[in-house]
Amino acid sequence: MSSKFYVTTPIYYVNDKPHIGHAYTTILADVLARFHRVAGEEVFFLTGLDEHGQKVQQAAEKRGMSPQTHCDDLAPRFLELWKTLDIRYDDFIRTTQARHVKVVQDILQKVHDNGDIYLDEYEGWYSVAEERFITETEKDSGQFRDVKKLKERNWFFKMGKYQTQLIEYIEQHPDFIQPNHRRNEILGFLRQPLGDLCISRPKARMSWGIEIPFDKDYVTYVWFDALINYISAPGYGADEKNFKNWWPASVHLIGKDILTTHAVYWPTMLFSLELPLPKTIFAHGWWLIGESKMSKSLGNVVNSLDLIEQYGVDMVRYYLMKEMILGQDANFTMESFIKRTNSDLANDFGNLLNRVSGLLTKNFDGCVPEQQPLTSAEEEIRANAQDLGAKVSRLINVLRVDEAIEAIILLVRQVNRYVEHQAPWKVAKTDLKAAARILYTTTEALRLSAVLLSPVMPKKCLEVLDILGAASTGTKWGELKSGTKLKNHGPLFPRIEIEK
Repeated sequence: MSSKFYVTTPIYYVNDKPHIGHAYTTILADVLARFHRVAGEEVFFLTGLDEHGQKVQQAAEKRGMSPQTHCDDLAPRFLELWKTLDIRYDDFIRTTQARHVKVVQDILQKVHDNGDIYLDEYEGWYSVAEERFITETEKDSGQFRDVKKLKERNWFFKMGKYQTQLIEYIEQHPDFIQPNHRRNEILGFLRQPLGDLCISRPKARMSWGIEIPFDKDYVTYVWFDALINYISAPGYGADEKNFKNWWPASVHLIGKDILTTHAVYWPTMLFSLELPLPKTIFAHGWWLIGESKMSKSLGNVVNSLDLIEQYGVDMVRYYLMKEMILGQDANFTMESFIKRTNSDLANDFGNLLNRVSGLLTKNFDGCVPEQQPLTSAEEEIRANAQDLGAKVSRLINVLRVDEAIEAIILLVRQVNRYVEHQAPWKVAKTDLKAAARILYTTTEALRLSAVLLSPVMPKKCLEVLDILGAASTGTKWGELKSGTKLKNHGPLFPRIEIEK
């Protein structure tokens, strides 16, 4: 792992309340940021809101208020949700903030002065839903809603000028677009001629946006504004030292529906600015209900706040991270949520804590026993636990989050089996030193598991470490101090009973 990690989420449209789709990407970014912090790295985690554009203007009009008032009203709902979800971001950017507006206008002027922006009349198909002109092929695909023919004079960015450079870059940097099938999708898209990008909207048609600095009759097209947040937040053009410290970003996390804008528009903009490209753009899949994407229009959105209220934030975070293989779609069902929670958390992780505290209370006055010389059975657990931190780091580094979590749960299961086999409740009757050996091994493995799972379940794992009196959050074996008194506790993860 490198010593710095800069992760971003997409900035979310403020045209409605946040839902589980927003929650998923933001939790994922938070989990990655926390894993990298546990590994001792410097981390910058950016999220925020996209507050300009036609959809925001229309949503504000429906509510009978100005776009800015609409944004100011909805923004706190995202902040409240992030707080509820235990999201520990470093910066929250809103595209209406002066710091961002200035950078966008400076960039527009710079790209214009470079000769990469020109005025032209264009007639073509325009997707109102996507807020962009689309090709004939895209129109015929049926994937775009609310499409109409539009003829308009606008400012254009010479995106096509950078097509060959972008193809070469993608081919030479296999990690730039992930997963691989998304990389292939973009290379396929770039086989056709890449047109130039319309980067303005006439104020007469759509006034809510950042004014073009060299033409007061136009505002900036929302994507040319929104994508710039990734460099305006760390200080491009304002705090060069901080900007150079963090850019290029380690990972842009996005949903697969905004792949083209991030993997084609954004790199060509950066080429024009002569800035390095982000190291990885990772497009994750969608949460499905049955065979359908979760969406407000279909009325099948799962309210993450309702789930949290009923089951707790850490259970929701765990399920979302464990259930989706990054890059593929995942199906949300209450049955799978209950099954995953009962199996991994109640039966495995929670049960191990109950066993440890019960046996230590009964045999060692509730204190962590002295370490004893290990037999081969404990050596195996110690070796697996000792190697686990490095293994988890390797998996996190290649964004295999579900596998990293599974590796930790496998240790928990191994320790549960070890306890069953060793039967310390029997051993303690005749050999307290042997029982101490077994229970120190078990308790230290539990501590290590809690440390490594803490990026996924910060509250519950902190609770476990507090119960164990574990002052150390290190991942080296043997850091749990003998003689430490355990705290009393209730069930960590009560089993969810399925109503018949």
